[in-house]
Amino acid sequence: MPTDTTAAAASTGQQAAGTSGRKKGRKGRLLVLVLVLALIGGVAYGAYWSVSTVRASFPQTKGSITLEGLSGPVDVRRDGYGIPQIYASSDEDLFMAQGYVQAQDRFYEMDVRRHMTSGRLSEMFGAGQVDNDAFLRTLGWDRIAKQEYEEKLSPATKKYLQAYAKGVNAYLEGKEGKDISLEYAALSFENDYKPGAWTPVDSVAWLKAMAWDLRGNMQDEIDRALLTSRLGPKQIADLYPSYPYSRNKPIVQEGGYDEGSGTFEAEGGSGDGEGEGDGTGSGEGAGSELGGGTEGGTGAGAEGDAAGFESQLTGLQRVLEDLPTAVGVNGDGIGSNSWVVSGDHTVSGKPLLANDPHLSASLPSVWYQMGLHCRSVSDKCRYDVTGYTFAGMPGVIIGHNQDIAWGLTNSGVDVTDLYLEKITGDGYQYGDKVVPFETREETIKVAGGASRKIVVRETNNGPLLSDRSDELVRTGKKATVDRSAPDRGDGYAVALRWTALDPGRTMDAVFAINRAKDWDDFREASELFEVPSQNLVYADTEGHIGYTLPGRIPTRAEKHDGSVPAPGWDPDYEWTGWVDQDELPYEFDPERGYIVTANQAVVDEDYPYTLTTDWGYGARSQRINDLIQSKIKDGGKISTDDMRQMQLDNSSAVAKLLVPVLLKIDVDDEHVREAQKLLEGWDYTQDADSAAAAYFNSVWRNILKLSFGHKLPKEVRVKGQCLWVEPANTTGPADEAGKVRECGQRSASQAQPDGGDRWFEVVRRLMADEDSEWWTTPKRGTRPAAENRDQLFKRALIDARWELTAKLGKDIDTWSWGRLHRLFLDNQTLGTDGPGFVKFVLNRGPWKLGGGEATVNATGWNAAGGYGVVWVPSMRMVVNLGDLDKSRWINLTGASGHAYNAHYVDQTDKWAEGELLEWAYSEKAVEDSTTDHLVLKP
Repeated sequence: MPTDTTAAAASTGQQAAGTSGRKKGRKGRLLVLVLVLALIGGVAYGAYWSVSTVRASFPQTKGSITLEGLSGPVDVRRDGYGIPQIYASSDEDLFMAQGYVQAQDRFYEMDVRRHMTSGRLSEMFGAGQVDNDAFLRTLGWDRIAKQEYEEKLSPATKKYLQAYAKGVNAYLEGKEGKDISLEYAALSFENDYKPGAWTPVDSVAWLKAMAWDLRGNMQDEIDRALLTSRLGPKQIADLYPSYPYSRNKPIVQEGGYDEGSGTFEAEGGSGDGEGEGDGTGSGEGAGSELGGGTEGGTGAGAEGDAAGFESQLTGLQRVLEDLPTAVGVNGDGIGSNSWVVSGDHTVSGKPLLANDPHLSASLPSVWYQMGLHCRSVSDKCRYDVTGYTFAGMPGVIIGHNQDIAWGLTNSGVDVTDLYLEKITGDGYQYGDKVVPFETREETIKVAGGASRKIVVRETNNGPLLSDRSDELVRTGKKATVDRSAPDRGDGYAVALRWTALDPGRTMDAVFAINRAKDWDDFREASELFEVPSQNLVYADTEGHIGYTLPGRIPTRAEKHDGSVPAPGWDPDYEWTGWVDQDELPYEFDPERGYIVTANQAVVDEDYPYTLTTDWGYGARSQRINDLIQSKIKDGGKISTDDMRQMQLDNSSAVAKLLVPVLLKIDVDDEHVREAQKLLEGWDYTQDADSAAAAYFNSVWRNILKLSFGHKLPKEVRVKGQCLWVEPANTTGPADEAGKVRECGQRSASQAQPDGGDRWFEVVRRLMADEDSEWWTTPKRGTRPAAENRDQLFKRALIDARWELTAKLGKDIDTWSWGRLHRLFLDNQTLGTDGPGFVKFVLNRGPWKLGGGEATVNATGWNAAGGYGVVWVPSMRMVVNLGDLDKSRWINLTGASGHAYNAHYVDQTDKWAEGELLEWAYSEKAVEDSTTDHLVLKP
């Protein structure tokens, strides 16, 4: 529950009469609020932030508005949570109205996103964003989006995008910034920025931002190379174990690849997924010529000093950390759950489909709930669809229409590769030739300052990311490679090969899926979903269920598996083509009657293509499988509420493994023993009010810190964590024992060991080796040294007791997991970097949450950085294909992006409690739920 009582009070209450949907009687509270703000913010801010300023941007939700460009009237019906359902008689009117309504609620969010995707944040926020803009201009999302719009998309899609832009611009017409959003009023103190017109390309470019945050294993690729500064091949292999196929099932369990036809077959084909091997999830790649290639695929630095290349990657990591996120955490910790159960196992006799994507916590939520309904579905008006949309983009991303439902989870397929490029003069080496760069000049406009110019250089492997960092340029000249590499010459640089930097047709896929009527339509539409590659689950009202993996997925030469950076000068390491759509895995109506996707391996080891070396390790997916099995055994049936309860499962598989061992540890200190007793009889459920969950997660964090964190190189450890360590490619004053002081360099939300399911798998495999070198840690202060597993676990029990004493108090009766594991919702621009007064206005929280990392209720936290929530189930839905009006949904925040609007965070309390809202779909159900009715007139 929120402790920000002022914010909570101002954001509750239902809409009543009045064009803006404000509840009568709130004027007094708003006046009090303004007085408080005046005191906090000072006279200048406080005097300006009046009641009228706060209310000025609230949308009109009742009555009528005339919009030039409509061909007929459009009805916009909003329920008690401000969720709109739009009714129109033509496709163009439908999407024009979508643009208008989303701009009413979320235009500031849309404006920030388009400036991010086009590398123009400096135009809004000044010189502090120049480096981010330069990096994003180097990637060229906006440029690729223009190519997609002009060269790839269908005429119908272009027409919809144009209609959507027309609707957004109709909303903007005649409005000043303060009339659009409170944030513009704040920005006006800093610069004279004014929003410009929306374009179709602005919508297409958003897909690039989504693809970036869901890009696959690029972070692991960087980390594996960085680990070589302190760890050897065997140690790195320990930290990237093979996928446990014998324990955690892949998504596709029936059918397989048929070598005879060269296609994937839903029946027959390869293997049953049993056995454990290197396979596609091993992380033990072929290595590369960078450093000679090593066992474990660790890449750079096998021979001699690799500090140069490691510094290259460290510099790149710093650039990546500073980038604003679009939907995820810059590629880290991104997960999701989705599963579908056939009617054979449900109460209704028709399928149920659940989905909860795990993404960064943002305010407002990345999702915008909406229904798009043609009054009569025909060739003129083809849509009757509802679900979760992105503000700024037409169509529905996840949801259902009158015939089918679908959900998405990130597949984790490897669609990015980093290349070290040999630089010579104005070109780069490829084979035995020097090839000139492709170059372009970009001008970055800066609010309140002079414009900056950058030159982007590209190789055959993509743009040079290293040009965007002075440190990368310097260290590129020092990068150490093996004897087979070209002569140093002018040095080395880092390039990125990424599928999203080629124009694609994903925008076409959105509309094709929205109007699909059956499995064949859905499969055909999904083939257009090229970037990012996602797991798509499917169900229909006829009773069928299915899964398909679409995407533009590269193939590589045998010596290159994508697990580590590759030598760009060697043609043997370039991409060789694409996996054909007919060869990609899918399932349709499997005999078991259900399909689960939760970022685990897609297929077994017999699949002929390496989709990635870095699957999720299947802790969540197997738990969902087990929950479904427990419900349907002996003929049991699953209800909509059963699906909801599964989404809220807080059971910790890590605790089930470790607690029995921890309870056998003999502890002398009575205070530590008191805490240890919390684990006796604990059911391993991480509820927010659980003291046992708080203590166990602290023990888990300290086990990771002692066994791995203190042995990892500074490049991956949390920023500010300083240790005296044995010298390894570092300089600095040494102590009497010959050790040097190294301080971590990575942000708390992205440091290692993060405690995710990879680390769970690492620990699981080490448990039997009680004398492993990983279970050693030196004495620090009064804390004892450890030479084996149980001694290290004892040390973790001690450290956790005193950590929680400091954080939660000496009395363990007051401890709870929710006091540690809190969610703060911050506005993603001014709420993170604005003045304290503005943060107070825009941000909300905290909420005390249950769940945790690698659980089904995946409220993620980073064990290296602390216990705070860093990513969440960004929404939850359960679609009932037997009666679509009995489907249920919830969003992380609310429909509105306007601070102090009744719908700013009006779903968050229910989301935190695990509740779902009614999801009206039929015309009658929508009419019955309507509280505000707006008519858009031509």
